[in-house]
Order: sequence, then structure tokens, then C-alpha cells
Amino acid sequence: MTDLPDYTPPKVWEWEPGNGGKFANINRPVAGPTADKELPVGKHPYQLYSLATPNGVKVTVLLEELLEAGHKGAEYDAWLINIGEGDQFGSDFVNINPNSKIPAMMDRSGSTPQRMFESGSIMLHLAEKFGAFMPKDAGQRTECMSWLFWQMGSAPYLGGGFGHFYAYAPVKIKYCIDRFAMETKRQLDVLDRHLADNDYMAGEYSIADMAIWAWYGQLVLGRLYDAAEFLDVASYKNVVKWAEKIDARPAVQRGRMVNRAFGEPETQLRERHDASDFETKTQDKIGTES
Repeated sequence: MTDLPDYTPPKVWEWEPGNGGKFANINRPVAGPTADKELPVGKHPYQLYSLATPNGVKVTVLLEELLEAGHKGAEYDAWLINIGEGDQFGSDFVNINPNSKIPAMMDRSGSTPQRMFESGSIMLHLAEKFGAFMPKDAGQRTECMSWLFWQMGSAPYLGGGFGHFYAYAPVKIKYCIDRFAMETKRQLDVLDRHLADNDYMAGEYSIADMAIWAWYGQLVLGRLYDAAEFLDVASYKNVVKWAEKIDARPAVQRGRMVNRAFGEPETQLRERHDASDFETKTQDKIGTES
């Protein structure tokens, strides 16, 4: 199965700092800040601290969709959190999200600032506040929530499981890749069967579609882990059709660019403070290196 030696777990596990993997230098088994670090605050009601990973993209897509739909109160400042450099362990960030994961957001639209963490919770907060992208029909609303929480519970298998062992682990372990590839393909089949009879996840375009698209849509579009061929994503034709339809939305295209610090320079808008930034401040326009 593998050339790795057998491993017998000790009675009490102990952390070995820097024990392999792309993110070994920032991984640790304890919570809390590692340094005092203030976060910037802009002029808009919503202050987003994030990176354009799939979990970050969920929120920026929703914010751009709200603005596209005419909800001017959804204006936001988006600040880049470089997780590779440990920005998520700064004291101000930990005060917003004690779990030190992006995205994190402050809602300053009311008399008392409200912190928000966990992408699904942020999306639900915004959808309810603006009365948008959440079905009004009680049955469809429940369906939307079911799929939103399905995504929140399923994505760790895709990202932390399959993505880690296929793309980031220091050694390729057949058992681990097989285990998580099997689960990822099962989840794609769940989606494909549902989308065979539905244009969207819950009757109408909603936060459930945005959340699932950020992970599984981008996967079948060939944007995650360079694994499209390995997982034979083209065989999930209903998922691909749905993903392409959502990908064509202008707000989705903008949302995917926000807090992006990788990829082609024209797709990177590291900070977003105004709608005009998409026209003037992408990395190819300001002339700075990736």
C-alpha cells in the first residue's frame, strides 16, 4: 500500500514543530494570538479580513451580489490576511475569530460593532440583514439552509482531506488520497444527482449556491489542486453546467478577485475599498509583483 514505515501512535501525542507539509511553519496545536497586531478599519459598514481561498470567496461573492442587486448598505472594505505569513494569529484578528481562520468580518452598521466568523454564519447574517439570496418560501428556505450546512460539513473532506493529502502533504500516501478522493467523488455525485432536476440548490439562486460553488464549482472548473483530471470532474455534467452558469455572473467574477494574492495579476485585487478598484487596482494595473 505504501513504502512508509508502520506507525504506532504513542499513548500521549506530542507536537513536533515543523513536522512536514506546506503550512508546517504556521500550524500549531494551541489557539490564541502570537503577536500584538492591529487590523486596519476602512470607511464602510462592513470590514472583511480574508484571503481568496474558497471560504473567503464565498463571502466576497455574496457581498458583490448584494451590491449588484442594489443593496448599497452592503458596501465593504476587504483587507488581505496572508495566512502563509501567519496574519491570522495577530491579536486583533483573534479577537474577531478566536479560531484564527479566514474569513472574519466586523459589522459596523449598527450602534454596537458585531464580530462574525465562520463563512456560513457570515453569509447567513448578510442574507437575513438584507433580505436577499435567501428564499422567502419556508420550504425552500429550509432546503437552502440544509445545503448550506451540507457544504460547511462536507468541504473539510475536500479541502482539509483530499486537498491536503493530494496537493500539500510532504509525501504521497495512497491510502489517504484514495480515502478522500472516494469521499470527494461521492459528494460530487450527491450534487450531480440533485442538479439533474434542479437549476439551483434551493429553487432559486441563493447563498447555498454561492457557498457550494466556491468549493465544488471551482473544483469542476479546474481551479483547485490541479485535480480535475484525477477526479474525472467532467463526468459530473450537471455540476459542470451549474458551475459554469454561476461562474458567468459578473458579481461572482468580481467576488473571486477580492483578496486574491495568487494567480494571474489581472485576477488579483488584494484589497477592495470601492467598486472602481476592479478597474484601477488589480495587480496588473498597479504594476506590483505577485
